[in-house]
Amino acid sequence: MYRYLDLYRQKNGALIPAVLLLALWGIPATAIAQTTGTDQLSGKLVVTGASTLAPLISEIGKRFESLSPNVRVDVQTGGSSRGVADARQGLADIGMVSRAMKDEEKDLHAFPVARDGVGIILHKDNPVQSLTDEQVIAIYTGKITNWKDVGGKDAPITVVNKAEGRSTLEVFLHYFKLKNADVKAQVVIGDNEQGVKTVAGNRNAIGYVSIGTAEYDESQGVPIKLLPAGGVAASTETVRNGTFPISRPLHIVTRTQPAGLTKAFIDYAQSKAVHDIIAQQYFVPLVN
Repeated sequence: MYRYLDLYRQKNGALIPAVLLLALWGIPATAIAQTTGTDQLSGKLVVTGASTLAPLISEIGKRFESLSPNVRVDVQTGGSSRGVADARQGLADIGMVSRAMKDEEKDLHAFPVARDGVGIILHKDNPVQSLTDEQVIAIYTGKITNWKDVGGKDAPITVVNKAEGRSTLEVFLHYFKLKNADVKAQVVIGDNEQGVKTVAGNRNAIGYVSIGTAEYDESQGVPIKLLPAGGVAASTETVRNGTFPISRPLHIVTRTQPAGLTKAFIDYAQSKAVHDIIAQQYFVPLVN
């Protein structure tokens, strides 16, 4: 960490007063990173976007703040689409994108920080232990509407889908070769925790969320379970070894080549120093 701070000090020096004035107006950290009399980074980083990534970046931010007490990291959710839009428009220093980057997003600078999978979840008390890809497609397109048709109880299926702009939705649709217009959902939710709460509160619901989120919530006693996909168990371990078929990179993105405080934070988020946090959040650290 301190190596990054030294590099920053060597390259930047003191900021002009006009930049400090902009800071008072709430301009993001690209405009307010500064050095202080104690030779530490100072300023505020605004990070917005994917709810999948938000808990991880929040924890990394807390540790970063402990190393640089004059820094504040403000993490806000809203989906990967918000992360991309806010980074482009300068509303955030860093965007969070929980999927592979698209061709039309090559104007952004993307930095992978971890990997995750997307898994189907049911209520823990649902007797169904697995579904084929074909059965999942039939359920989500309204061709199968009762659990008894897939080996469960005689009860109507509550289909839970993600809202537009959510990366988890894009990953789900891509894997199952569906269009969102094909999905016949009874409930549409935003972030992963909403998906978990909806399924945990409805024994007849089916949804899909970040495997990292689901594993963490299961460990805390939330009554959900992950189903295998393609015959492979949904777990952090199968994402790590590359056998789970529905996986994705988790990125943080910037509008311009990062410098100063933003660069120091991104370098730290990509370093081995945070691999323990990544594992604690049930994501897969990148090898570096």
